[in-house]
Amino acid sequence: MINLSARLDALAPSILSLVRIVFGFLFTAFGTSKMFGWPIAMTMPTGSWPAWYAGLIELVAGLLIMFGLFTRAAAFVASGTMAVAYFWQHQPMGLWPIVPPEYGGNGGLDAIAFCFVFFLLVFTGPGPYSVDRLRTRTPEH
Repeated sequence: MINLSARLDALAPSILSLVRIVFGFLFTAFGTSKMFGWPIAMTMPTGSWPAWYAGLIELVAGLLIMFGLFTRAAAFVASGTMAVAYFWQHQPMGLWPIVPPEYGGNGGLDAIAFCFVFFLLVFTGPGPYSVDRLRTRTPEH
């Protein structure tokens, strides 16, 4: 009988793809909210610094990550963007990212989570279910 660790190890690549798709989708949703006011209206005026540009990065990098296309490069840019967002926008408001500013925190949990999930993807790659994997697949003989 295969032990639980071996079963979970066998699923790890597929779960990596699932995590990439979910976080890419969520990152894209932040971008579409800033760029187009959908699904939540937080539209930024075109060209406004830094929010509109952050939205553009979130939209483009989120789509690339979600589909697994140029994943490592997109994840690197997205991770850096979230690190800048955290230290520039959130950290000055308070030490603790786990609670909103009105409770003494800085509300930066999303930025930290995105930063480190995307940083992980820089090193792991996209997983088996990705456009990157299709692009690099060699025909079997």
